Order: sequence, then structure tokens, then C-alpha cells
Amino acid sequence: MTLIARTRARAVETLALDSPHTRNALSATLVGELADALTDAGEDPGVRAVVLTHTGNTFSAGADLKDPPSPEALVVLLRQIIELPKPVLARVTGHVRAGGLGLLAACDIAAASTQATFAFTEVRIGVAPAVISLPILPRADPRALARHYLTGERFTARQAVATGLLTTCDSDVDEALAPILDGLRRSAPGALAETKRLLTARVLEAFDRDAADLTALSARLFSSPQAREGTTAFLERRDPAWVV
Repeated sequence: MTLIARTRARAVETLALDSPHTRNALSATLVGELADALTDAGEDPGVRAVVLTHTGNTFSAGADLKDPPSPEALVVLLRQIIELPKPVLARVTGHVRAGGLGLLAACDIAAASTQATFAFTEVRIGVAPAVISLPILPRADPRALARHYLTGERFTARQAVATGLLTTCDSDVDEALAPILDGLRRSAPGALAETKRLLTARVLEAFDRDAADLTALSARLFSSPQAREGTTAFLERRDPAWVV
């Protein structure tokens, strides 16, 4: 069973994370299938843009704690989105947690329903948003991001726009995306590719500079006793030992 549903309309390839029973958690399998689908879209001259969306009420719950991708695989996927020679747009109508926010930040444009909610939940299970910081830190407001990173609180789509994690939010996300997709269809493919290279240059500098260190940090934290307690508590639906 495939975990990525593919459809196409008027040169826009839509890739939907299609594992609603796991809340589209980023498993090793899902990450691999998404990477393959992005490769196909990037190489297809009939594709002008890619929309990354989801089935179910959750865009992505973050890393699959039962079958997590390696930190290296997640770095490769995030960089692939950024380097794809086609614009990649996120379309969100549900909730986004942890690693799912890394996917949003890697996209060139991100739109969400005003009903969507967001949270960096890593600190609550004893880890940190390490690898996903590669696309997030260059694009988000540092002061707003500090609160979201450090507390794990849920925040709204409007707050996500203010933070720089979203481009726009609307009660009808498809209505918000319609003029954007129309503009992309009217743009020359080569010009889009070169313009995207201009926009992503500083983000890729962060990958070149920090990817190895943040990959090592992620691996170290996920193997720590604190993370074992945090993930066990999460799976058992109880508070971890450090809650006071």
C-alpha cells in the first residue's frame, strides 16, 4: 500500500501524505516514498509546480516513533524539497506537529486553513527540533520561534503566518492557493527554477554549514535516557517523569 497519493491537474502535481491511521507520521517508509515522488515530479517536464498536502485531519504528527527515519534521511528529504527545480507548495487543512513543520518550512509557499494548529512538541518528549531547524531558522522570526520551540505549546495558523512558518491562512485554503497557482502556471519554467535558486540560497547555506552537527545532535538526543522516558510516556499516554 502506497503512503503517497499522486494526482495531477493543469501541470500541478499534488502529493498527499496518505497514512491517516498514523496521522501521517514521518516513518522511514513514508519519507522514502515521498522522496521518490518528488524526484519523479522534479524530472517531469509536464509538472510546473508541486503541492504537498495530506489525507485525514493531520498534515503530519512528526517522526514516527515506531519506525523513525534516520536523521540523515530527513536531511536529504528537506534538502530535496528546497532544491527541487519546481516550486513546492504546502496545503494544510489539519494539524501539524514537530517534524511536519520541517516539511512546511522547506516548501517555497505554505498555506493553511485557519482551523489548523501547530506545535513543536519535541521538548515534551525529551528531544529538540534539531534537523528541522535547517529550513526553519533561516525563515522564521527568532523571538516568536523561541516561545514555540521552548514550550511545545499549540499555536494557531495566524500565529504561524506571523512567525514566518506559513505564507498565508484562510478559512478556504484552496481559495487562498488559487491565485498563487495561477501565477505559477503563467510563469516560465526556467525562470521559476532560477528564481527559486535565488530565494533558497541562504537556506542551503544553513544545510551546508549545520547539517552534520544537527544530524549528530538529533541522533544523540533520540538515544538518550530522557528521550526514552519521553517517548515511552507518550506511547503510554502519561506525563513523563520530569513534569512538575
